[in-house]
Amino acid sequence: MSAELKASARERVGKGAARELRRQGLVPAVIYGDKKSPIPVAISYKEATKRIQAGGFLSNVIDIEVDGKSERVIPRDFQLEPVRDFLVHIDFLRISATSMLTVEVRVNFLNDEDSPGLKRGGVLNIVRHAIEVVTPADRIPQSFDVDLTGTDVGDSIHISAITMPEGVEATITDRDFTIATIAAPSALRSETGADGEEEEEDGEGEGDEETSEDE
Repeated sequence: MSAELKASARERVGKGAARELRRQGLVPAVIYGDKKSPIPVAISYKEATKRIQAGGFLSNVIDIEVDGKSERVIPRDFQLEPVRDFLVHIDFLRISATSMLTVEVRVNFLNDEDSPGLKRGGVLNIVRHAIEVVTPADRIPQSFDVDLTGTDVGDSIHISAITMPEGVEATITDRDFTIATIAAPSALRSETGADGEEEEEDGEGEGDEETSEDE
């Protein structure tokens, strides 16, 4: 899914120029990649913040219009000021129709009201809120849906439960990794612990990328 964003090329870079842009309600950014020279640009702070807060910013293809010329890009990183938490810079990667990208796609859990385990007080233990995949740039999934219908206490949901679109593949391919489990109610877990039995779930961290330019 692509969306349009307007930008203007900027002649000056560096901390002083970046501060001046922010005073004007703009945020500095750079467009790079596809064997072309990087282009420093400025975009609306308000519009950029709105898109980031909407979610999925780093997995959405965007058509940026730079002084009348269109660039198809995907956001690769954005930086926030650590104390006041305002947006200070965005990196955009140029893409083409043949580009393959590594992105994180969020997981939605559906039909919890139809899960016997959750109805009996079980807890949905989410191991992965997003799945890292390799995908064609023009077919990035917006989300993956996991149907909880029929799941019971002790059940595990693995990546094999998700049907990937054509050309899309999880970056982890050597095992059927866990996405979520239905854990026992706390009262039952306490009793199990008293008997000396304990069950551990296998969770892993997610990876992130990449760069930064101005402050």
